[in-house]
Amino acid sequence: MAVYLHDIPLDQAQARLREALEEAGLGGVLAEEYIPLDERAVGRVLSRAVWARISSPHYHASAMDGFALRSADTREAMPTAPVSLLLGSQAQYVDTGDPLPDWADAVVPIEQVEALDSADQPAADPRKPQAIRLRAGLPPWAHVRPMGEDIVATQLVLPAGHTVRPVDLGAAAASGHTHLWAARKPRAAVLPSGTELIPVGQDVRRGDIIEFNSIVLAGQVNTWGGEAVRFPITPDDFELLCARVQQAADENDLVLLNAGSSAGSEDFSARVVERLGELLVHGVAVRPGHPVILGMLRRSAGAAQPERRVPVVGVPGYPVSAALTGEIFVEPLLSRWLGRGAFQPIEVEAALTRKVTSPAGDDDFMRVVVGRVGTRLLAAPLSRGAGVITSLVRADGIAVLPRGVQGLEAGSNVRVRLYRAPEELERTVFAIGSHDLTLDLLAQHLAERGRRLVSANVGSQGGLVALRRGEAHLAGSHLLDPDSGEYNLRYLGQYLAGREVRLVAWVNREQGLLVPKGNPKGVQGLADLAREDMRFINRQRGAGTRVLLDYHLQRLGIRAEQVQGYEQEEYTHLAVAAAVASGRADCGLGVTAAAQALELDFIPLFHERYDLVIPEEYAQNELLKPVFDLMQDAAFRREVSAMPGYDVSVMGRVIHLGSIEPAERA
Repeated sequence: MAVYLHDIPLDQAQARLREALEEAGLGGVLAEEYIPLDERAVGRVLSRAVWARISSPHYHASAMDGFALRSADTREAMPTAPVSLLLGSQAQYVDTGDPLPDWADAVVPIEQVEALDSADQPAADPRKPQAIRLRAGLPPWAHVRPMGEDIVATQLVLPAGHTVRPVDLGAAAASGHTHLWAARKPRAAVLPSGTELIPVGQDVRRGDIIEFNSIVLAGQVNTWGGEAVRFPITPDDFELLCARVQQAADENDLVLLNAGSSAGSEDFSARVVERLGELLVHGVAVRPGHPVILGMLRRSAGAAQPERRVPVVGVPGYPVSAALTGEIFVEPLLSRWLGRGAFQPIEVEAALTRKVTSPAGDDDFMRVVVGRVGTRLLAAPLSRGAGVITSLVRADGIAVLPRGVQGLEAGSNVRVRLYRAPEELERTVFAIGSHDLTLDLLAQHLAERGRRLVSANVGSQGGLVALRRGEAHLAGSHLLDPDSGEYNLRYLGQYLAGREVRLVAWVNREQGLLVPKGNPKGVQGLADLAREDMRFINRQRGAGTRVLLDYHLQRLGIRAEQVQGYEQEEYTHLAVAAAVASGRADCGLGVTAAAQALELDFIPLFHERYDLVIPEEYAQNELLKPVFDLMQDAAFRREVSAMPGYDVSVMGRVIHLGSIEPAERA
């Protein structure tokens, strides 16, 4: 059967690899090592169980500094009728951990006795008295660690398949061991390929791609208990790639061949696997990551263990696809070879904040951020692009939409496989609305105060809709009412009528046109957008910047269809700046700081107020207290003021507090 880019379901692909591994004798632990019992053993996976050779403690030990004695001798002791015991025949001083004399069965702490040198004379040295006086009796084995209290010889201390922790080292040592049997770390070769790739640190030119997938894949391998071996970048040369892959197979247990797994003219990975072994799968019905390759390679005759086959995974080149391929195929394989179960992430159920679509025939691995708003746990989908590595950085987890599901409506429940601890989700502030660069600064300061800010840039109107649906704690908004010149209040009446809302001024900021350095087309103002030689990049519908643009275009008598690029949309000021810096557009409307960030020229046009809209039920919540604290924090305000085009004189001013009137009465 042809397997070249023939997508098969994920479970079938996993089954084919599993069967090939079993046939090759690679279905379990590859090898084991007898390693010293020291700090280097932490993180290793035990290949054999640890059974106690001795008990711990292996004698009856004193649990206190005090005096060993027979509990029966203290039976009559009372506060009004103390009992005295002679040192030597009836009591013996012991330090914590000392063995008890054979005749003793209890220890009295030194602070609970009267040490005497004669009948009424206190002892000069309380540790070397002639007698001790007790005013309370002791039960048998009081303040004694009996033999085997912790570990009894022959009992199971640590099972096979257990990943060693620092505390496990103590238990193994206490039970009489000096070495441990551990699974050998599987060696995984990571081979990046592609003529367009350059290593980290090299100057980047047009058309160059910084190669970092191998770093991510190697980091995953090492985190999962393997030992990664990174090969240098191999250009798109079939024979050279074959030689490198053969070398990797001869020296390692697993080969991860990154990029070249699709069907382009220079996608050699499948052909390499066919020449050097057996191609099992080329194409798996998952998104992102469908051009995955699975195969088995032969070792050279002169290699160690030439009869052993070596699995190979052709990893797609897009960063998200590469990282998820590691999670889906590499982690379970390494776990099998280490003798432990595959990683089982914590899962939670959360409601989607917006409608999503999905390819009907694929398992869709959707990245989401998760947080609690009110009583609901929410999952906000992140960028679906396979090249957006930051979506995995920001992601709190993965929601898998199984094949056959073409999409889900907003509010639908999904199971999320968490990347973070559940308690982190409870410290998450959800901000959905207009983009502003100061929110990144806010996120950093909140992190220092034990909060996590998750923001989604959907525009001012989108943020108000999210608040109405109960999907955010706050929204950034800068919607201008052209009739009154006021910001946001009229729109609150449209979207949040009847709600108790706190509208707080955040910053005054400058908006203007972002143009390339030197302003090559001589842009002076919005009137230039109607020129035939001008390509504009717009913000999305519902963004406050777009509302501002439409208002001023209308005043100038310029129709949207006269602006070339009016329908080309971006979701953030920085994305607009990137479009201009890259030559995709000649200008765009944005804030001063975005122009400076990408070394663009800036033509100032407007000053506007950017507010935070916060339902009062959340404004009163302890979760948002650090947000309000920062509004009055002098250091934070100085940092915001240092950003070009920002004025913090309004920061923290309450514009409105209370119930929102409907728009027609606002």
